Amino acid sequence: MKNNLFLENRKRTCPLSHKNSPKIDYKDIKLLSRYITEKGKIIPSRITNVSRKKQTELSKAIKRARYLALMSYTHKF
Repeated sequence: MKNNLFLENRKRTCPLSHKNSPKIDYKDIKLLSRYITEKGKIIPSRITNVSRKKQTELSKAIKRARYLALMSYTHKF
């Protein structure tokens, strides 16, 4: 019972809003691939704890990279 209270009260912070966090750019494929599933879907912000503003920037950068063929729409094995 006490373990559940600890998990509920934990403050969630955006990993992309800190001082030394990487800048979101469509050319940074390594960063963008962390926020995509194996099937090529963008992971929602409720799972990654990314703020709303950064999530929109992230999704635009992913879509831009896909359009320019820097990333594939589906993950190929």
